[in-house]
Amino acid sequence: MIGIIGAMQIEIDGLRAMLDTPTSCTISGIEYTSGSLHGVDVVMAVCGIGKVFAAICAQTMMLSYPVEAVINTGVAGTLSPNIGIQDIAIASDLVQHDMDTSAIGDPPGLLSGINVIHLPCQPKLVSLAEEIAAELGFHTETGTIASGDQFVHTDGEKERIRTAFGGIAAEMEGGSIAQVCYVNQVPCVVIRAISDDASGNSPADYSQFAAKAAERSIQLVSQLVRRY
Repeated sequence: MIGIIGAMQIEIDGLRAMLDTPTSCTISGIEYTSGSLHGVDVVMAVCGIGKVFAAICAQTMMLSYPVEAVINTGVAGTLSPNIGIQDIAIASDLVQHDMDTSAIGDPPGLLSGINVIHLPCQPKLVSLAEEIAAELGFHTETGTIASGDQFVHTDGEKERIRTAFGGIAAEMEGGSIAQVCYVNQVPCVVIRAISDDASGNSPADYSQFAAKAAERSIQLVSQLVRRY
């Protein structure tokens, strides 16, 4: 079974509409819908905003369903000159840019207890996502996606994350989902459509973009499930 965690309701609603024999249950306020997508057993949920909600969703999903891999999708702000609005960022790995115990001698971003900074995505999932995106005509960049409990919106913060972690995009959930997958030894990939430039400038027609981003992510995730 493949788990799909979305940051936007319209993404999960679109995928849910494609399910055969859907069944839903609500745990800790999060609705999980399971069923068959292209003959593959899946479970999907909207996690809510921020790292804590995302971690709750991912861990509950793994405890409640026989999840063998997790796909996280949503939107992000670009940190890279190579991708802009409506392009796709694919994570090779994730960091939590707001994790900082450097005052006691640790490097920024170190996750105490597991002692890693960069949380890896599964190479097979990453390669498949790249291949499918190319077939669909989506422009992509693969690299480090940075997560934190803040909406990155200044050039200074963008530069800090780029310099410290080499981040290509910033968002608020993927890093915690990747950490849950890491400690549970479950393969994952994080795929994000770019919504803004992380400098406080979002498209004026954001709702229209969100619908287009959802459409793109549905196409990509649907095919990734089919071919994984």
